[in-house]
Order: sequence, then structure tokens, then C-alpha cells
Amino acid sequence: MPKYTPPLRDMKFVLHEMLGVERELKAIPQHADIDADTIDSVLEAGGQFCSEVLQPLNAVGDREGCKLDANGNVTTPKGFKEAYRQFVEAGWPSLGADPAFGGQGLPHVVHSAFMEMMNSANQAWTMYSGLSHGAYNALHAFGTPEQKKTFLPKLVSGEWTGTMCLTESHAGTDLGILKSRAEPNPDGSYAITGTKIFISAGEHDLSKNILHLVLARLPAALAVTKGISLFVVPQFLPDAQGNAGKRNAVKCGSLEHKMGIHGNATAVLNFDGATGWMVGPPNKGLSAMFVMMNSARLGVGMQSLGLAEFAYQNSLAYAKERLQSRSLTGPKAANKPADPIIVHPDVRRMLMTQKAYVEAARAFSYWAGLAIDKEHKHPDEATRKINGEMVALLTPVIKGFITDNGYESCTLAMQVLGGHGYIAEHGLEQCVRDARINMIYEGTNTIQALDLLGRKVLADMGAKLMKFGKIVQDVIQASADRPSMMEFTGPLGALLGEVQKATMEVGQKAMKNPDEVGAAAVPYLRLIGHLVFSFAWCYAAGVAQARLAAGAKGDDEAFYKAKLTTARFYFAKLYPESAALLNQIRAGSAPLMELNVANF
Repeated sequence: MPKYTPPLRDMKFVLHEMLGVERELKAIPQHADIDADTIDSVLEAGGQFCSEVLQPLNAVGDREGCKLDANGNVTTPKGFKEAYRQFVEAGWPSLGADPAFGGQGLPHVVHSAFMEMMNSANQAWTMYSGLSHGAYNALHAFGTPEQKKTFLPKLVSGEWTGTMCLTESHAGTDLGILKSRAEPNPDGSYAITGTKIFISAGEHDLSKNILHLVLARLPAALAVTKGISLFVVPQFLPDAQGNAGKRNAVKCGSLEHKMGIHGNATAVLNFDGATGWMVGPPNKGLSAMFVMMNSARLGVGMQSLGLAEFAYQNSLAYAKERLQSRSLTGPKAANKPADPIIVHPDVRRMLMTQKAYVEAARAFSYWAGLAIDKEHKHPDEATRKINGEMVALLTPVIKGFITDNGYESCTLAMQVLGGHGYIAEHGLEQCVRDARINMIYEGTNTIQALDLLGRKVLADMGAKLMKFGKIVQDVIQASADRPSMMEFTGPLGALLGEVQKATMEVGQKAMKNPDEVGAAAVPYLRLIGHLVFSFAWCYAAGVAQARLAAGAKGDDEAFYKAKLTTARFYFAKLYPESAALLNQIRAGSAPLMELNVANF
């Protein structure tokens, strides 16, 4: 049976040794009293909940799925409701929320680390609370004072949950053609009518109420994206005391039968004149919804990081125990009939690939989490601005690059187990199915790539990218007097230069032919992903070298040496993909667009 052990040592390495979160948080008044011991205590308690309560339910949820009755009510898998009760009673939903609404007010970076562990343990279950966090963010940013008073304390406590309702059967990415409509009522509310599909956690039995954040059109709205408004539509209308009252006119019409995340109810929701209230200005709903969408995209990156960590742990344990053949350099376990498969070079390639991708993704994700804290809470305006720009620039990379690599990691983990890999009881074929979905929802990875290259890089003539390049250059320069770091800083600097040249080349081509952006976008996102991961591994290697030079002993010495070895593996075996990506980018759109449609 699969197991999950929270990777606390590596999490603490990133938080405290790489990012120095305690020092960084001192500059943010509301977090100035948070120290490393507090953070570690939260993560240790959270890890225990994840490993002991959530992980044992992961296979149960996959096996049982959710059940829909004739009245549109959904029952979640056995154990899910009790786990949610424990989650709420322990106060976990309020971890990073505003104390003004009952939250604990801990930093986003701590919440991110907790979310990694939850997703490792049980992604399908975690999505119920994860979407609530996105609804909280949207209402906190754009809700009226009355809406905040009514809805936020319930979301923060976990008594109510939330969803995001964008997609319709004919309108996925192209929200400009959605048809759901909102008719004004005399009391200032709106009657929402339409059907939304693919709504994760759209109906369930975990909470007392569900707040649906719904995109719809006002009667006079133009049939373009600018004519879309956002509404909060409760499953049950609040009564005079603010509790869940009578049922609203929204009903689950069906549940999707998916390849993975079976424990999460992916619903078709029918709104039949359901009562809702506008969130944010009329016809500006996408601006409000993007707060939730960006939160979800960051969350999906954390989902794949969590799955990849779980898959790595279990394939590593198997490789250490499974006996098969002898090492090519002679027996390594002479007292046994065969050697553990971890002695074989290609098994090590698969394990090291997982390890390198997971540890870089963790560093990148936590770095972004700390940047979000600075963006929203730092007292210095310039600091808020640069961190906001970095989060905006790199959100598509977190969603796209980490989910791509997470899927690869899960398939490699399954491959390590050989025939046992596709047997359900080992848990890795479920990881593969769950991870594959992450590359599609919350904007396919192609959409993320187009967003990165078109909106985040070329739209401002590469200004934000150059600012990230300055951050990279600062790390390289900080190691200029350390020859031992050249094996890491050299490739990082070379890749930064190539990225800058390739960006300029694509921009010049795109001025003549916009298809050049579409042709280059996907390899470009992976190229930027490798730049970020190279940056992360260079930084990690620098910290590890410094700790070893300072005389680290015992388990710490072994840990830092493993960091250096993994960094070297990344630059030797994974980084070279960047050369192929550059060739793909420079090949342009002609190889893709020349073939006549009739000849496909």
C-alpha cells in the first residue's frame, strides 16, 4: 500500500535556508512576530493531518467516486465528510485568511507549503477546500462590505465552501461567447439562468452551504468578454441570521465521469433563475474572476508538485526493496538472490528526474508564495510592485511547467514499478490519471504558454522578463568569487542570454506574423521553466556548498551533498532540453501552418 511522509526536512531547507522567510517576514508588519519555530510547528501538525487522515482516503475516493441522487444531491466517498469535519475543527481553513473575518493571518508562503502536503495526500479531497480559498480571495478583493460580512466568515471557518463557475458546453477558454444571463430583481439581487459544466466541488455533502462564483451577462451586455459580470450565488440562501436557509434555484444535473480525481464532484450545474448578487462593477466580472483564476492556477501547480512528491516517495521505496538482476558492475547485495533495482542506471535516471523536478518545483512555488506575501502586505510600494510583476509573469510557468513535469514524474514513478505500476493497489496509476487532468483544467497548458509569451512578455516589450533576469544576474554575481559555483552559474547565465535573444527574435517575427507567437509559445514556456529551475538549483547549490564549507556533519552533511548531486544531475541531464527548445522556437510557424487543412 502507498504511504506518504511529509518532506519536512526539504520544506524547511527551502523556507529557512534558501528563502530566509523569518527574516523576510520581519519587514511585513502583520507577520513580524512569526518565527521559524511557529512555521515549523504548523507544518508538522499539518503534515500529521495529511499523512494520517487524508492519505488513507485517497484510494477510497478513487475507488468509490461521488454519487448523485434523483434530487440533485451528491454524496462524497466514505470518510471524506468526517475528514472535512476534523479539518474544520482544527482550524485549517482559516490558516492564511484575514483575521478581520476569523482567519489566523499566517503568511501565504506557509499556506502554500501546507497545500503541497494536502495535495500529496489526497488531491481530490483537497480541491473542496482549495476552491473555497479562491472564492474567499475574490470576495475579499471585490465584495461589498455586506457581502464580506455575510460570506467571508463562513468561508474562513470552513462552514461554507466555494466554487468558480465559468465554463459552458460551448464556451471554455473563449468566455466572450458564454450565454448565462443575469436579470435584475427589484431588491437589487439578480436572477441567474444558465448551465455551467466542469464545476469542481459543485455539489457535495461536506459543508452546510456552497457559494458559487458565477460569470453571466446583464441584459444589455455586449457579446464580448467586456460584457461579463460576476455574481455570488449560494446553494442555500442566507436567512436573517446569516445561516443557510431555503434552497436556491441551482441544481446539479449530472456528475462527469472522469479519468481521475474521482473523489471530487465535477458537476454540471443548472441555474434556473437562481438568486445572486453582483461582485465588483457591472461588466467587469473577468477582473474579479481573474483573482480566483490566478489563485486556482497557482493551486494547480501545487497539486502537481504534491502528486509528484507522493509518486517519488513510493517509487523510491519500491526501488530500494525490489530485487531484480545484478548490477552491471558486480553484485551489490551478495547475500540476496538479486540486487535492488535502484542499482541500475536507468532506474536511477527515473528517480533522479523525479527528485530534481520535485525539489526545484518546491523552491519555485515557495518563492512565489513569499512574493505574494510581499506583493500584498509589504509596506514599501516599490517592493510590492516588483513582487506583483514577478507573480504575474511566472504564474503561467507554475501552472504549465510544474504540471507538465508532475505528469512526467508520475509516469516515471509508475515505470519504476514495472508491471506493479499499473496495479491499483500501489497507487501510482491513480497519480498518473490525476496528474494528467492538471495539465488541462484552469486553462490548458497551451493557454498558459500563450498568456506567458503574448500577454506577460511581449505585451510590455519584455520589461517584466528583464526584471526577473536582473534577479537571476544578482544570484550569479553573488557567487562570482566562488569558482566552485561555476558549474551552476555558468549554465544559468548562458541560458539567460539565450532566453533574451530568443524573446527578441520571436517578438520581431510576431510583428509580421502573429502565428509566430502561437508556434513558439509552448516551447517558450518550457524554456522559461528551465530558466527558473536552473535559477532554483543554482541558488540551492550555493546554500548547500556554504553549509558544507561551514562544517555540516552527520545527516545534515548527507543532505547537503545530496542537494549538490541532484543539482549536478539537473544541469547534466535535464537542462540540455533547453537547446532543443531553442531550436523549436527558432523554427518558426512555417512547419506548422504550411500544410493545407484538406491534407491532414
